[in-house]
Amino acid sequence: MSRTAGGALHDTVVDALGHEIAAGVHPEGSVVRTDELEERFAISRSVAREVVRTLAGIRLVIGRKRVGIVVRPRAEWNAFDPNLIRWLLAADREAQVKTLVEMRTAVEPAAAAAAARRAPPQDTARLLTLSERMAATARTGDLDTFLEADIAFHGLVLGASGNEMFAQLDEVVAEVLRWRTGHGLMPSTPRPVAVQLHCEIAACIHGGDAHRAEGAMRELVAESLEGTLDRLADGREQRGSASEV
Repeated sequence: MSRTAGGALHDTVVDALGHEIAAGVHPEGSVVRTDELEERFAISRSVAREVVRTLAGIRLVIGRKRVGIVVRPRAEWNAFDPNLIRWLLAADREAQVKTLVEMRTAVEPAAAAAAARRAPPQDTARLLTLSERMAATARTGDLDTFLEADIAFHGLVLGASGNEMFAQLDEVVAEVLRWRTGHGLMPSTPRPVAVQLHCEIAACIHGGDAHRAEGAMRELVAESLEGTLDRLADGREQRGSASEV
């Protein structure tokens, strides 16, 4: 087996088991056996062991002597792992969206305020450039470029805060933004209020207005939750209408 093929198999099996554990198919305390993984997915023992190591790194499973590979309680999972976030979003979208927005509401406004106080000039200038790019791509409906700028914008705010813990949440926020776009939960043209708030946040951080930077970021996260939940509700209604036909 080539390294490339083995890596692809590893990723496929990790993704399949991660989705299943997040969805409760393998509940807390259940045992995952490597020989069963080998048979089910037609993989080698070495790939099966690497899969288990990856899942153990996310704290989804733990090896126990004379028992095997055991699924950990949910409270022990690494909730900040981007893969786990994606799996939980697939298992229960609305609940996970609310959880993530609560986290963003607690962190990102504080990060914006800290960035207004601490960010070096090159970072504040970069934020202005990114907000301008978002405004331009929003007008043209170029969601791919808009998403790239959006991810870079939020990651830079977290990093420019000067708080190392905030900075390490950039992948969490990026995964949320990618998921929202990838699942059709962004409008075809970004909402003007969201674009305007990004521009305002950039300007406030550039101008050192910590109070308004914090408030504008809080408004932006709230707007994001409202828009996402609205589109989730629309999706449920459309599925319900289709099932009645």
